[in-house]
Amino acid sequence: MAVYKSTLMDDAAIGRALKRIAHEILEKNGGCEDLCIVGIKRRGVPLAEAIAKNIREIEGVEVPIGTIDITFYRDDLERDSNDPIIHESQIPFEIEGKKVVLVDDVLYTGRTARAAMEAVLRHGRAAKIQLAVLVDRGHRELPIRGDYVGKNVPTSRTERVMVKTPPFEEIRSVELFG
Repeated sequence: MAVYKSTLMDDAAIGRALKRIAHEILEKNGGCEDLCIVGIKRRGVPLAEAIAKNIREIEGVEVPIGTIDITFYRDDLERDSNDPIIHESQIPFEIEGKKVVLVDDVLYTGRTARAAMEAVLRHGRAAKIQLAVLVDRGHRELPIRGDYVGKNVPTSRTERVMVKTPPFEEIRSVELFG
C-alpha cells in the first residue's frame, strides 16, 4: 500500500496552473478560432472544463468541449482487465480541421496520450493535436511531451502521483505517494 508523502499542489496552485495553461493555449494558437478542448476520461474532464471556463473568462468565447474514453485504444488493455468499463466519448462538434487540445491529469509513460490521439483521429482529421497536462512526472515510454504543463514533478517509478478533483473527490489537490 502506498504511503502519503506530500501535497504537491493545493486547490489554489491548481487554479493558477489551469489559468496559466489557458493563457498559453490562447497565445500559442493565436486566440481561440478553430480551437476545441477534449478531456480524457476520467480526471482530464473536470480539468478540461476548468480550462474552457478560463478561456471563456479571458476571451469571452465559448470554446467547444468534449470528452473521450480511451479504454479501447490502450495497448495494455488485456493486462488491465478482462472486462473493462467503457465510458461513452462525447464530442458534439466536428474535429476535422480543428486545433484539438487533449487534457489529462498526469503525463507518465505517454501511453494514455497516444491512445487519446488515436481515439481523436477516429472522429476526424484534426489540423493539430496538442496535449495539456496538470502534472508531468517523467518516465516516458513513448516520444510524447506535454505542450502545456501545470507542474513538472520528478518522481521515481515506485512513487505515485494522485490528482484529486471534484466530482470524484471533495477537494482539488495533487498528492505524492511512495
